[in-house]
Amino acid sequence: MSEHTLKGLRIAFVGCGAMGSAIINGLFAAGSAQPTQITVFDPAPSRQKQMADLGVQVAANNIAAVQGAHIVLFAIKPQMANKVLAELNGHLAPDALVISILAGTPIRTFTALLNEQQPVVRVMPNLPAQINQGMSGWTCSVSVTPAQREQAQVILRAIGEEAYFDDEHYIDLVTGVSGSGPGFVFLLIEACIDGAVRAGLPRPTAEKLVIQTFKGASLYAASSGDGVVSLRHQVTSAGGTTAAGLHELELGSVRADLANAIMAAYQRSVALGK
Repeated sequence: MSEHTLKGLRIAFVGCGAMGSAIINGLFAAGSAQPTQITVFDPAPSRQKQMADLGVQVAANNIAAVQGAHIVLFAIKPQMANKVLAELNGHLAPDALVISILAGTPIRTFTALLNEQQPVVRVMPNLPAQINQGMSGWTCSVSVTPAQREQAQVILRAIGEEAYFDDEHYIDLVTGVSGSGPGFVFLLIEACIDGAVRAGLPRPTAEKLVIQTFKGASLYAASSGDGVVSLRHQVTSAGGTTAAGLHELELGSVRADLANAIMAAYQRSVALGK
């Protein structure tokens, strides 16, 4: 995949909140796009100024933003989708690639309100994209060309890792795992910090220990050739401290609780799509 995949293409952002800004910054950091290629519209004056400071063109409205765009990335709130898409009907090029990062919003919402043959990529990114360490699951409509798939991959790899799924229903599952997942991890971090403070550590020290432990363990799991079950066994000595702590977690049904949390997030994503 070439770093020049997006060269010469005009990219429009409809909405440019935290995730939209992360994508733009990621593209610049990766050298995949230049400010002159990008046009944005966001109604918030603070976002307009932020984008103008980066050197991108700030349009007066959504319609002006998408004019002549080869790629249109939607980064608005899901509840605004119907209104904004109806407003843009007839204003996108029929072959313009639409990329949506709207949670719970299926591809059919875009094809129904824009064009039945509109090439659409649906993405579920997650919060760590803001530091280019995100995980994005994506799928696409049948009208997306191989070249457009590559364009989508370049955009998503600018903010972390990406995984393609050939069936859209998997995107709701991705939402439950990696989309909502950071919230679950933050809760676990918070609980571990509280436990360390309860045991007697100062909170700043506890925060440093816990956050680095989660970070190190994740990086080790990613780089090791062993599965996570094997890694857990490596750190768990018979009758040791880790075994005692894991016993308490199992008594508290933490495994089932996390699985149920993922299922609940998945089901909510499905409900939003209806």
